[in-house]
Amino acid sequence: MRLKWINLLLLLPLAVTAQPKLSGTYDVGTLTPLERPAAFGDHLELTPDQAEQMSARIAAMMAQDAAASDPNRGAPPKGKFTNGYNLFWVDPGSGATLVDGKFRTSIITSPANGQRPAMTEFGQQRMDDLLSSWTIIWRNPDPTVAKDGATAWWLEDGNPDGPYDNLEQRPVAERCIIGSRSTGGPPMLPNVYNNFKRIIQTDNHVMILTEMIHDARIVRLNSQHPDPSAQFWLGDSIGWYEDNTLVVETTNFGPTPALSGASSAMTVIERFTPAEDGNLLYQFTVNDPVIWTEPWSGEYTWQRKDSKVYEFACHEGNYALGNIMRGARQLEREHKD
Repeated sequence: MRLKWINLLLLLPLAVTAQPKLSGTYDVGTLTPLERPAAFGDHLELTPDQAEQMSARIAAMMAQDAAASDPNRGAPPKGKFTNGYNLFWVDPGSGATLVDGKFRTSIITSPANGQRPAMTEFGQQRMDDLLSSWTIIWRNPDPTVAKDGATAWWLEDGNPDGPYDNLEQRPVAERCIIGSRSTGGPPMLPNVYNNFKRIIQTDNHVMILTEMIHDARIVRLNSQHPDPSAQFWLGDSIGWYEDNTLVVETTNFGPTPALSGASSAMTVIERFTPAEDGNLLYQFTVNDPVIWTEPWSGEYTWQRKDSKVYEFACHEGNYALGNIMRGARQLEREHKD
């Protein structure tokens, strides 16, 4: 009889290590910037008074912007840079992120100055080329430098190639492929709006849905990365548990990862640790030796919310891309006439 019970016990499944409970909805909006303002030096923490002043300043700005506009006001002076129509759609958060009971001056924790490390020579040249061909020429807010969009300026020197020749020239966020500012990640960073995340956890996978552009990351647990030749918009994510933390490693990025400036050689390690209050401590380390001279890390708190993540229908009724192409063709016709 004793041997019979021993045999039955051997057939029972082995004990499974308790997994942290991650499923839920989180708001990652925060006024804490990714990089630390130089005025704070190496100080990682804000005093409660400094944090309160930050919150009050943003609240006052939002309230001022929400004030009724004069319907009889005139047009702004020609060539003057103006802000958007209002801040109604902006939702960056209402306060600095709180980690271990302390308000933070920056999300980046390493290097100690809260700044991304210096770029490699290749990385800097790549960024300079990007800025010269995008920000300076097409999007610079300085009206004396930027193109005004009123003429087919790309034809003025007899150049038939312009920035509006086809849809694939437009930025991936503008095309609703992946979200801006690395909100879909990795690393998953706060944005100026649409800052909700939803995590669904199963025995073999963890799905992280990003409100912006409805990016959905699928983390395969206890798996392996595919061959490096396989590349993905958000990289390939595999994960495992270490005590009460989900650890995720992401590689296999395409040539334009969501993180600005990064290359396909980037590897990101993320750690998701639930706190007793239901919030989530999110930590990450970026290692891209092609672009940065050393790895860099950061952390901030995701606040649990009893809310839903509604669909971000980026292309539903969105005529912007078509109008960009049609407008460019009209300017080209006018230039020829």
